[in-house]
This record gives sequence, structure tokens and C-alpha cells, in this order.
Amino acid sequence: MTDTIPTPDWNPLDPETLQNPHGTYARLRERCPVAHSDQWGNFWALTKYKDVTSTAADAKTFINSVQNVVPHVGFGKRIPLHVDPPEHTFYRRLLNPPFDPDKIAAFEPTVRQIVVSLLEPLITKGKGDVVEEFTYYFPVRVLCEFLGIPQEDALHIKNHGERYAHALETGDYETVGAESKALYDYARRLVATRKAVPLDPKTDTTSALLAARMDGQPIEDEVIVGCVRQLLVAGHLTLTLSLASAILHLALHPNLQAWLRQEPERIPDAIEEILRLYPPTQAFARTATHQVEIEGRTIKAGDVVALVWIAANRDPDIFPHPDEFDLDRERNQHLAFGHGIHKCLGAPLARMELRVALEELLARTRHFEFDDSVADRPVIENAWPEYGPRSLPIRFTT
Repeated sequence: MTDTIPTPDWNPLDPETLQNPHGTYARLRERCPVAHSDQWGNFWALTKYKDVTSTAADAKTFINSVQNVVPHVGFGKRIPLHVDPPEHTFYRRLLNPPFDPDKIAAFEPTVRQIVVSLLEPLITKGKGDVVEEFTYYFPVRVLCEFLGIPQEDALHIKNHGERYAHALETGDYETVGAESKALYDYARRLVATRKAVPLDPKTDTTSALLAARMDGQPIEDEVIVGCVRQLLVAGHLTLTLSLASAILHLALHPNLQAWLRQEPERIPDAIEEILRLYPPTQAFARTATHQVEIEGRTIKAGDVVALVWIAANRDPDIFPHPDEFDLDRERNQHLAFGHGIHKCLGAPLARMELRVALEELLARTRHFEFDDSVADRPVIENAWPEYGPRSLPIRFTT
């Protein structure tokens, strides 16, 4: 007797889903919270907060080492994303020190300097595309400083990362492979440089990996290369979208702008609510190790399960009035940075970058708004698995 494949419940690439993802996910949460799709080799999509978080927290039943993204592209093993405990635990402990709160605080002046250098010419000009002229460059310049990479390499890394992400969204896997190879090649050169001239392992991620020992033996160079390759993309693509979403939300809500200028200490609260509403990554995935049931649906061993953060973040069972921005929302335990042992390593750095960028933007302007002379209306591009504005024309009043 052969196993039957479930009838598809939804398609993440349907025009309706692409144009109105929150409406689609609201219907799925209510009528089909564990939905099956025949896209990308078949997978399940979890849309309710309790199912997403319980699955993400169960690292024995749902693992990362087989498939952790939808669609799946098998171009190298990237630590710690592609491994499970106890291997994952070892690498996360190695990678945690540079993201310590004291080190992030010490790094803040550098981040602020980068923000100002990019914002000043844009604001002085009075208008421009915030994505093309600010959020596109800011995160990768911070990443280069954080990883000790020359600033002249920032655009090289950014362009390869953007082409990689776009090719993944459009299913151009030949380009995905070529761009991934380019990023791996850069990571190899960085590892070779650190082997020749190590930096302080307490502050430099690559040097920490080279200095580490697993069972008394050094970590293989290709494993370190995979880890660096992961940081090169994860460290800037998502922040580009998060910051653009934050600026768009403020541009459309002038009263919130005015309030945050008067009460800048509330900017972190605003950031958390914006991250809840507009997470930059729609979903990550896990692979089931044995058969389980979720909401009455049978998930078999080897099935891929997508944890749809963007749907869980608007679950009314957890977040009252989920589609509304609420600066005073209590217990805002959103999933923009994921959940469980694979929760985003760089979340402390990302939060600081978002806060500093918004502090400087609000302090240096009296008002900013969407520039409707350039486009009829703002567009948040829903290109699975990324989510956020790819272009954002803004007018500034100083």
C-alpha cells in the first residue's frame, strides 16, 4: 500500500496570497491551521501561534539538519542553522560572546556613525528612495564592521546576497547556486585571512571558531566557512526589510512619529510591535523525525513543516486586535526572530541597529511621508520567504 499525498489546501504563490497574505493566513488559522501545499516538493504550513511555538521548541521531533527552509536548496552546510543538538549547542556557545549585551552596547557608537553618514545626504536632499539609499547599505556596512571585514567589500557582499535571495524567490536555482558559491568563496578568503592573522576570539566570530576545539580537535575549515557564509547573508538581508517596514509604518502614521519624537524612550516598544506586524522572514521549516498529529492532521516522518511566523504573529488567540499597531501591547512575544534553540543569534544586534536608525531618523526630521508623486501607494512585497518593501520613496521635512 502506497502513501497518499494530501490534497493541497493552499499555494503560497497564489496571486491572492501574494497580494493579501494576512487575509489568507487569517482564513487558514480559522479553517485549516495545518495546511498542506504541493509547492516545492510538498510541505505543511503551521499558522497558529501555539502550534508554531510548540513545534519550534521540540528540537527532537522537528529537526533542522535535513531541511530547514522552504524551498530547499542544498548548497552547503551552514553552522549552526543546519545542525541539531548536541552539535548545535556547541556552536551556539562559541558564537554567543560577540552578541553579549555589553559588546553590543560598546558597538553602538560605530553603528550610529554609519547611520548618520547615510541619512544626512538623503535628508538634506529632501526626498529619495529609503531602501535604495539607506536600508540597502546600512546593515551590510554594520555587518562588515562587526565581522572585521573591509568596508570596500560591503557592496560585493550585498550584491551577491541580494541576487541570491531574489533567485531563491523566483526559483532560479542556477543563479542561487552561482551566488551561493560566490559567498562561500568570500567566506573562504576571510577564514584564510584570520588563520594568517587571528583577531581576539572574544570579539571576532571567525577567530573564535578557529581557536575552538571539539573533542580536542580543531573545527574543520569548511565548517567554519559555512558558518561565516551564513552570517554574511543572515546579518543584513532581513534587517534591510525590517528597517524599511518600520520607516514605512511611521511614514503612514504621522501621529506615531510625533509621539516618538516627544518620547524617544518608547522607540524600542514601537520596534517590537512593528516586528510583530511585519516580520522580514515569513517562515522557516523543520523536518519531522517520526509521525505526529497536529490539529488533527497527520505529519509523517520526513515531512517538511513550515513555521509561518508571519501568520502566528497575528494570531488573535495571543494578540488581541492582531492587525492593529498597539504601542502598549503587553507580553509582545512575537516570532520575528524565530523561537526555540534556533532563535536568531543576531537579534540583540538587530534590535540595536533598528533603534539607532529610528532615533537618528526621527531626531533629524520634523516630519516624513510616503512620496506619492513617485508611486501611487506603498507596496510591501510578499515574495516567499521574504516580506517587506523593496522600494520606498519618502519626502522629508527638516
